[in-house]
Amino acid sequence: MEYLATMSVMIALSVVLAASYNLVIGYGGLATVAHPIFFAIGAYATGLLAIHAGTPPVLNVLIGAALAMVASVALAASSLRVSGDYLLIASLGFQLGLLQLIRNLDITGGPGGLTAIPSTVTGGARTPAFLAIAAALAVGSVWAIRAIVRGPYGRAITAMRDEELAFSALGRDATAMKLTIFAIGCGIAGVAGGVYAYYFEYLSPDQFEVLQSAQVLTMVVLGGMGTVYGPVLGAALLIAIPQAITFLNLPPAIMAPTQGIIFTLLVLVFLFVRPDGLLGGRKV
Repeated sequence: MEYLATMSVMIALSVVLAASYNLVIGYGGLATVAHPIFFAIGAYATGLLAIHAGTPPVLNVLIGAALAMVASVALAASSLRVSGDYLLIASLGFQLGLLQLIRNLDITGGPGGLTAIPSTVTGGARTPAFLAIAAALAVGSVWAIRAIVRGPYGRAITAMRDEELAFSALGRDATAMKLTIFAIGCGIAGVAGGVYAYYFEYLSPDQFEVLQSAQVLTMVVLGGMGTVYGPVLGAALLIAIPQAITFLNLPPAIMAPTQGIIFTLLVLVFLFVRPDGLLGGRKV
């Protein structure tokens, strides 16, 4: 039961990560692959504050989310004005550069990872408590994104994504809207990262590599990019599939490449066979 509860926590946090990424790439049309690094910013900021500052957990998570938002605005503001494709390159460079920085700083634990993050809940109630928190965060994130995209602002986002020139010709500021969408999505990812840090009490730069970016992208594409509930389905499937692979008892040197190949194949298959994803084409 503990194993299933832990997997449920991971699924809930992955739903938050995938849904927030879908807001950025699916609804906003912003080509970025570095969404997990904002998850990492929230996680590391929360962990470091918990270790060195001793501030309340909720405050630590909110500060981590705020730092993720600031970092996202700094990245997007320097690249959005050039071209959308430049954001893709800049985001990848930002992710790799920040991971390299984390690996070489003593305060982040270096390549060995950040350990000894204080526990907030102990005993038998720990996993159920975090499962309730993660589930509430997942439901709240999906509901908030649904409210955004189905309201007047959501229609403006769609207009900006589909016809940016016409959108700008009407006097609307497309760059400001992109920055807002990017900041909201990355801030939500930062909150998930903070909860992740408190639950697992250990962080390693290897947890936020490019493979994680491929996994989150696959969640969105598999479920249905630009749909509210598609990332929920995609996250549940993409967490369950690797866990099923672990029962094959493959060597670690084969396990990680196998997962990467599966993620890549799923993206390619769905892009050609069903580009709208499992829930694409429906009003979800």
